[in-house]
Amino acid sequence: MNSPPSDRRYTRTHEWLRAENDGTYLLGITDHAQSALGDVVFVEVKPAGTTVEAGGSVAVVESVKAASDVYTPFAAEIVAANADLAQRPEVLNQDPYGDGWILRLKPADGSDPGAGLLDASSYSRSLEDAHD
Repeated sequence: MNSPPSDRRYTRTHEWLRAENDGTYLLGITDHAQSALGDVVFVEVKPAGTTVEAGGSVAVVESVKAASDVYTPFAAEIVAANADLAQRPEVLNQDPYGDGWILRLKPADGSDPGAGLLDASSYSRSLEDAHD
């Protein structure tokens, strides 16, 4: 398993967020999550313009093993979805921290995008603790 990149923050439910220069955030699932799911066969995302509350489901990732919801840790508006995933969902397995991003989110007014998120080393420790 690869070390999670240090340029983003992580949730305990295995999503990552990376702040972009325009004030939006890219959201994806971690290498741990894609590995646990197995071969991804379908990704369904809520459409651009949808607003979601903190902790709300914004996508469903289906694999040969299971379907799993993807959650946003902060209240946000969905700005865009990764259109490539509709045709090539396997990108989530191949490059979860790069081309496998799922959504671009704009934080809602007053929402704290960093609240409760883990840095890369804390996320790695949480995975190690879960295996002990």
